[in-house]
Amino acid sequence: ALVAGGLCLAQPPQGGGFGGPGGQFDPAQMRQRMMDNWKQQLGADDDAWKVIEPRLTKVMELNRQSMAGGRGMFGMFGGRGMRGQRGDRGGQGGQGGPQGQRQGDRPRFPGDENREPSAVEKAQDTLETTLANESASAETIKEQLTALRAARLKAQQELAAAQQDLRQILTMRQEAVLVLNGMLN
Repeated sequence: ALVAGGLCLAQPPQGGGFGGPGGQFDPAQMRQRMMDNWKQQLGADDDAWKVIEPRLTKVMELNRQSMAGGRGMFGMFGGRGMRGQRGDRGGQGGQGGPQGQRQGDRPRFPGDENREPSAVEKAQDTLETTLANESASAETIKEQLTALRAARLKAQQELAAAQQDLRQILTMRQEAVLVLNGMLN
């Protein structure tokens, strides 16, 4: 998803770029440009794209969820470790994200503010809350750590199944493009 977003940003804006009225960021327009870019890279005609797009979207969503569960890019770019230990967010007062949107204590990207947290995110938040309590028992931490590992394993299995589902409808060239861009293994 990061690669695709970067590729979209590398393309010169057409008809006003990603902005909405007044130059505001428009997540729907960004997503559409990203998907148009994928369609072009994969060389898919309209009929093929109708089959590929929903499967690719599912892989992208599951991939994003599994990355967020491991702190993914938030850890790389000054995101918080445990609850209350936030990194610098460019003077945004710990609000996180491009527009400061958060759900609970988790940063949200524009257009993602109302998304229900994944099972991995919920298990991770529960464990972080417990770890913030210095008097939490080892048994409670162990139970929540086990739950987080189980949620991550399930997410990885769902991602592998979605990748296999997508792989079945691709040409060898399309599969290679998605492997090179990190969407498939």
